[in-house]
Order: sequence, then C-alpha cells, then structure tokens
Amino acid sequence: MTPQHVAHNLRTSYGLPYVTQDLVAAWERGTETPTHSELTALAGALWCSPADLIGRPRTLREHRIARGLAPEDVARTVGHEFLAYVRMEESGQWRGTDRQTAALAELLGLTLPDLITVTGREAGLADLLRSAASTRWQAYVKPVGRIVPLDRRLLEAVLQELHQSYQGHMVATLRWGDGSAAGEAGDTGRDFLDRIVEHFWTAVGTRTS
Repeated sequence: MTPQHVAHNLRTSYGLPYVTQDLVAAWERGTETPTHSELTALAGALWCSPADLIGRPRTLREHRIARGLAPEDVARTVGHEFLAYVRMEESGQWRGTDRQTAALAELLGLTLPDLITVTGREAGLADLLRSAASTRWQAYVKPVGRIVPLDRRLLEAVLQELHQSYQGHMVATLRWGDGSAAGEAGDTGRDFLDRIVEHFWTAVGTRTS
C-alpha cells in the first residue's frame, strides 16, 4: 500500500478526513507522531496491532499504545487525575506513589527495566552505575537500591562485577601504553560506560535466571 492508499483508507473507513498522503509519509519518516486514535486507525488499516507499528516500546506513551489503552484508561486505573497523567507522559517524569507505580507496571505489563525507563529514572541509574564502575562501588549500593528495588546482596555482586569489568579495560589501557592498542582499549572502556545500564541488567538477569 502506498501512502496515498493508506490515507484514503483512513479518511473513508476510519473517519479521519484530514489525513493526507503527506501526513502518512511523515509518520513513516518519523518526522510526525500519530496520536492514539490515529495510530489505532492506522493499525486497523494495515491489519496489524499498534505494537507492531511502534516496535519495541521505550516510553510510557509507547507502552500504553502497545497495550491499546487510552490515556484516560491508564489514569483511572492507577488513580491519577487525567491531566496530571498526560503531563507525566509528555515529560517522561513519573510522579506516582509506590502503589500507583505498582498498578502502572501491572496494567502495562512492564518488566523492572521497562519500569525504570518509563518512569524517567534510567538516566539517574546510569550516572550511579558509571560512578560505581569507575570509583568505589561499595558506596553506590544504597543509592542504586533506591532506584532498583533488588536484594542488597544481588546489587553488591552486580556492582562489583561492573567495577571489575571496567577496571579490567583500564588496566589493559595502561599496559599497552600510548600505542594504537591503548586507544582501542580506552575506546572499549568508554563504550562499556556508555552501555552500563545494559550491562547492569544483563548481570542481574544472569544471577536471577
């Protein structure tokens, strides 16, 4: 189907008279983002689910859409005022209580890593993990535990592993001196820190599987 065919279908079958082929093309390029109703209609026109169109959801909005829920449905279920919930979804900063957070995770089927991401805590977690890997990891067990509610012994083991892995990259850099191999080792260390959250969840999964 061309963008023209999709636009025509959305206008005639789904009651969206303003949709043009240019708008559909903009959705495809990612320069425009469809609303909840538009995405639902688009999924119907293409005989798929909204989740198929957005790929792996990352944001709170994407998780909600992947579940086929309207924002008012989520706000009502978790116990938030509608406008307050919409503002949180737009800003990416979750302001719910522990009970509301648990209700959100259940409603959207969020894993713990997904929950950390959609509630806007991943950046803070990444900063703590980088510091734990590059300095004294023991000092970051409690701060990480405030973000990630996991057993303390598990967190200690994971942070120690991240620290040892990163320090291994740095030792390799020192051994190689100033040559090109040292640069490659340093790049590996920087890449490790850039992907520190991914390494963290991998280590957690290895110990809890």
